[in-house]
Amino acid sequence: MSFLEKLKLQESAPKTEQRSQHAAAAISSTTTGNAPKGGFRVEFGPSRKDILNFTNQLAVMIRAGISLQDSLESVGSQIEKEKFRYVVLDLKARIEGGQSFSQALAEHPEVFNNLYINMIAAAEISGSMSSMLQQLTEYLDQEADTRSQVISAMVYPGIIATMAITCVTFLLTFVLPRFLKVFAGKEHLLPGPTKALMFLSGIMSNYWFIVFPSIAGAIGVFWYITNKTEPGKAWWDLMKLRLPLLRTLCRSLYITRSMHTMGVLINAGVPILDTLSITAHITGNMLYENMWKGVYEEVRQGKKIAASLSNYGLMPGNVVQMIQSGEESGTLGEVLRDISDFYARELKTVIKAVTSMIEPIMIVLMGVLVGFIAMSIILPIFKMSSVVG
Repeated sequence: MSFLEKLKLQESAPKTEQRSQHAAAAISSTTTGNAPKGGFRVEFGPSRKDILNFTNQLAVMIRAGISLQDSLESVGSQIEKEKFRYVVLDLKARIEGGQSFSQALAEHPEVFNNLYINMIAAAEISGSMSSMLQQLTEYLDQEADTRSQVISAMVYPGIIATMAITCVTFLLTFVLPRFLKVFAGKEHLLPGPTKALMFLSGIMSNYWFIVFPSIAGAIGVFWYITNKTEPGKAWWDLMKLRLPLLRTLCRSLYITRSMHTMGVLINAGVPILDTLSITAHITGNMLYENMWKGVYEEVRQGKKIAASLSNYGLMPGNVVQMIQSGEESGTLGEVLRDISDFYARELKTVIKAVTSMIEPIMIVLMGVLVGFIAMSIILPIFKMSSVVG
């Protein structure tokens, strides 16, 4: 039984038809004035930034002494996204109907994850809602910063790769077919690279309606397999930990995310088993997820976290030793926070190093492609001139 389920049993709040009608009426009366006046509008759910801003504003208002219901109503009235505004005002209505804040949050799992809900549940028991919301804000802010760093590291290589593919495609489909007409009838005199380029250019020019959809389909199939199927996800997560450039980056990311999450939850008073369960679901890698699930089972049977981690080989030895020291001294939360801070700094260093390595590699690859095309065009010219001579 999870921490939140125990809390629900302690604070039973039956959901009656009258209470549901009251909640719907409260939301309807508050949102009617803000509803858009006609027109077609496409809207997505709240982003990570939206949840971060919501948590930050709520923390500030509760710290100022404003009640939770009034804070939710004030924050909700300022939210522009209709769906998220409905969620926030629904939280207020459910609290007024008798539910606790964590129980109301649990009704919207597509918006608030288990970590968020369990930390709020711990705050309700300890009476530290304001400080807990501030910790959540700092956690979400660091997660957003880490995510932004990783994405930024991939932007430049992505731009270079797009430019290279675009240039090569343009040369093969528009430039070379016109230029290679000069060699018509002299194919037997052409060197191997030029023949290969002519063959590739002919396919790209004459069968582009098959080639481009096939490439797009292959990319789509690869994405589906590595994101939606268990074997594909397991294979891709394993490759992330084996490919030279990705290995160090992903390893630092997963360790930082795991240690940060565990440190925040333990310091918030969440039980260790719930902490391990939540950590397993936020790592972002199936190997680390299976590791934490295994640790969960072993800890449930009475083993220590450090002893369990040492069996998997996914955590560095010094990290396992520090966790063992924290368990023995009773300062596990502080130790995990220190480990998280260390690997957060290392992650920034790794991102800079990986980016600085990727840039010249992409430039060299682009130069090799363009050089091969130029060589394939120039070689037959020299060969024909030598034959004529």
